[in-house]
Amino acid sequence: MALRFDARDVSAFKFLFSLAIMYGLMSLLVHSVIYMKFIEPLGIDAPLDRFSEARAIEHVRVLSHEIDGRQEGRPGLREAVLYIKTQLESLKERAGSNIRIEIEESVVGGSFNMMFLGHGISLGYRNHTNILMRISSIDSQDTDLSVLMNAHFDSPLGSPGAGDCGSCVASMLEIARLTIDSGWIPPRPIVLLFNGAEELFMLGAHGFVRTHKWRDSIGAFINVEASGTGGLDLVCQSGPGSWPSFVYAQSAKYPMANSAAQDIFPVIPGDTDYRMFSQDYGSIPGLDIIFLLGGYYYHTSYDTVDRLLPGSIQARGDNLYSAVKAFAESSKLKNAHERDFLGVSDDYNDERAVFFDYLTRFMIFYSRRMAVVLHSIPIAIFLVMPFFLRLLNSGLCCCFSTLYDFIKGMILHATGIMLAVIFPVIFSILRLLFSSYGMNWFANPYLAFMMFTPISLMGLLIPRIVCRVFPLSQDVSVLKTSKEALSDEARFWGAFGFYASLTLAYLVAGLSGGFLTFFTSACMLLAWISFYISIKFCGHQSVRSTVFYVIPLIPYLTYSVYFGGLLVQFVIEKMGMMGALPPPYGYYIPDIVVGAIVGIVTGWCVGPLISICSSWLARSSILQFLLNFSVIALALSSQFFPYSTEAPKRVVFQHTFLTADANQVVDSSYDFSVVDSNSLLFLFKYAPEVAKELHVGPEFSFGTANMSNQRTFMALFPVSFLFSRSLKFPARSDEILKQYRHFPHMYTYKPQMMSSDGSRRVFLELSLGSLEEVWVAVLNITGPLSSWSFADNKLPVPETAEGGPPSYICRLSGASRENWIFWLEARNSGDLRVDVAVLDQILVDEAKKLKRVFPAWADVTAYSSFLSSYIF
Repeated sequence: MALRFDARDVSAFKFLFSLAIMYGLMSLLVHSVIYMKFIEPLGIDAPLDRFSEARAIEHVRVLSHEIDGRQEGRPGLREAVLYIKTQLESLKERAGSNIRIEIEESVVGGSFNMMFLGHGISLGYRNHTNILMRISSIDSQDTDLSVLMNAHFDSPLGSPGAGDCGSCVASMLEIARLTIDSGWIPPRPIVLLFNGAEELFMLGAHGFVRTHKWRDSIGAFINVEASGTGGLDLVCQSGPGSWPSFVYAQSAKYPMANSAAQDIFPVIPGDTDYRMFSQDYGSIPGLDIIFLLGGYYYHTSYDTVDRLLPGSIQARGDNLYSAVKAFAESSKLKNAHERDFLGVSDDYNDERAVFFDYLTRFMIFYSRRMAVVLHSIPIAIFLVMPFFLRLLNSGLCCCFSTLYDFIKGMILHATGIMLAVIFPVIFSILRLLFSSYGMNWFANPYLAFMMFTPISLMGLLIPRIVCRVFPLSQDVSVLKTSKEALSDEARFWGAFGFYASLTLAYLVAGLSGGFLTFFTSACMLLAWISFYISIKFCGHQSVRSTVFYVIPLIPYLTYSVYFGGLLVQFVIEKMGMMGALPPPYGYYIPDIVVGAIVGIVTGWCVGPLISICSSWLARSSILQFLLNFSVIALALSSQFFPYSTEAPKRVVFQHTFLTADANQVVDSSYDFSVVDSNSLLFLFKYAPEVAKELHVGPEFSFGTANMSNQRTFMALFPVSFLFSRSLKFPARSDEILKQYRHFPHMYTYKPQMMSSDGSRRVFLELSLGSLEEVWVAVLNITGPLSSWSFADNKLPVPETAEGGPPSYICRLSGASRENWIFWLEARNSGDLRVDVAVLDQILVDEAKKLKRVFPAWADVTAYSSFLSSYIF
């Protein structure tokens, strides 16, 4: 049947396509901003008084390509130490006589408890290497206030670590060169910490902040990190106090920061060295600055130098150098003793400031106290406006009727926002019911916008169509104003009240992201004034008056596309590593999350327009078009494969050896897991060569397969809790017997000691055998444990796995031929069970062959794990 459009339908489509063009242009601008297209990287021959991305990339090339692996336990980590020291020594040799350069290699060790990913764990470490460079004036002292810049040079399992964090180390090496070659003499010493054990849960930073002679002199710090290969280098955390972010706002050449990141960051599964310096131990004011994009390659073998986003390191370097100079000149620096004495002063209190950059062009910053005032204004305007509009001419009763209409308008707008989120969620579930796999948007993020934005926009328009005639409480005859004008007024102020209420809610909750809704409210107020003036000349329902409403909103709309687009891209990239939740609901979670995020972003990007512009868009023909577009997009999306070499699927491959003593293997298996919603069955279906190698037939199912449990992946604790439905396949063990003479084993080295209160102390020694590239050893202790020799004799929060008894987890790391010696204390004579898992990065030839069978769109993290159990 042919579609019939009247003149209003034609106008509606023209208006819709005009908005699409406007948002398209905004998206192109935002894309160029977040991918650093406007930054011109300086070449290798750039002036010596400028930061050069090309010079920094040469360091990344050496660290990630010429050095074969910078993981703990591998020879490449020591090669990285020698390379960094050589570079620093060459800088020292050409430094002027008026500057003092100190270079130190520091070996750290210790033990402490922490919570990570919501799990209690104890960490014991030894022989981890930090490299430090201190740049100061010739007459400086060790106790002088200083500024710390930190980055780690170790890399995660199986990754070259170009982005994480070769790019960070390279940036700091170039900043060290720039400082020396530019002739700048820091008014306060600059300490550059290249730490060698961040991937093992921030051990290098802990070692520095607990043991180094310069630790108490640090007045501020900048932690440089990467969660990808470039893009925005965002200030994700700042504090204690607000002045570190204020210094950044004043100094950064390309400011990239917003305080809302501090609300979001705790939700992300991970942590950085910022925690050690500013929260758990140091209480040092500082910044946590992180590359956000390119997360597809984060912690994968694809994190290579050719995937670094051009311009990103240049912008990072310019910002870091400006910030470190500003910190060095700040009068607010205090050493550890002064901070303890000051306690909660204005500069060092824990109040979060509110700040955000506008497209990296400039940064807006205001204190928490100012936010209390500013963020309360919109709700005050909303409550006062009915009386301002009606009190003088129509009386108090009409004022309350107007307020009631505004509240009804707010409810309608809130309903539209909720539907804008609910509709994409429903569509994501419906698509999965008829699809063989999820996350089809993963390698093609534009699909998420094509599938979910139209249906979300449809949700925004539904309340206007359902309530085409606004249920006014005001008496039109008394006010002598058209019903259409009063309806638009109620809808606008209802939407305004919705954003004003959200701004107040952010404030009351103590969060820092209220700037977004405050910005919305401020621009909407300007838009209403513009619209109100324009209707006197252009008429109420004219296109021109609507355009006059839209124009003042453009600064906000552009920012909302910037903020929302970055959020969607970041979330999509991280969905490949957020964990595989158990069925039946785990399969739906990633698509639901992405659908909901796109719906929220659509709501805040388009929501402020709806109150006025919906008079043009609220047509059944528009809704049909949006619905049909979404259905077609959903159908087409099923033709796209979720993964590619640019967006790989992450696979964990553990070759497990169950040992009974120093040279006996009881069992051997290949254990596999994934960390997203497409299970191993998906992998076997679309990688038949892997299925063939593992003898997986078409009748294979989870119901009949051998499953791996959490204890199998104990070497990766607590990351192993991101796994679900892991599978076990039989493997041969003869090759490992030829490769190693001795396996990890534990034994008592002296008789246990009994106490009068019935407790007993067991003295243990752990040998790592003849393993060559040990990453970590993990102890899982169950039984009546009351104390141990780790972490100042304090036990961590216990774990309870799969309904078993409480257990205590300790991770041990650090290269050494010496055995680990420790004691455990039991409160009674009950048995202490110690399960040991040792992760070795060497694979036998058969496992290497199996790893090579996997397709290029799957990134495989492969290692060997030696499991053994003991009763004492």
